Amino acid sequence: MKFRRQSREELNVNLTPLIDVVFLLLIFFMVSTTFTRETQLSVDLPEATGLVRDEVKKQVEILIDEAGNYRVNGRALVDTSMRTLQAAVYKVSEGDTTLPLVISADAQAAHESVVRAMDAAGQMGFSRLSIASVQPTPQAQ
Repeated sequence: MKFRRQSREELNVNLTPLIDVVFLLLIFFMVSTTFTRETQLSVDLPEATGLVRDEVKKQVEILIDEAGNYRVNGRALVDTSMRTLQAAVYKVSEGDTTLPLVISADAQAAHESVVRAMDAAGQMGFSRLSIASVQPTPQAQ
């Protein structure tokens, strides 16, 4: 038995053929590629057309200023109680609780005023309710 180690030849990787192939591919792509300059892309954008419905035209808007005063569709309320607010909303909506109701509150308005308006709308049965924030109006000095 021979337990002596045999000397092996060192393995060499010759990269020269690989570099030649890469250069040939590069030359092929450079010769066969054409470049064009596009001035604009033709894109078909979707178009939306909306029909103006009567119920969207008629909506109830409650505006709350920073002092907590209410305006229902532009009319100022004298009292800030829930009953007064509900009566004004009922008068404007003519009892139709399917109309959209928008509560727009000043950014500085107290949260309890907004919650009171939401409670009034909920007790009346309005289901299409949205709440928005309005930038505070600059005060003249």
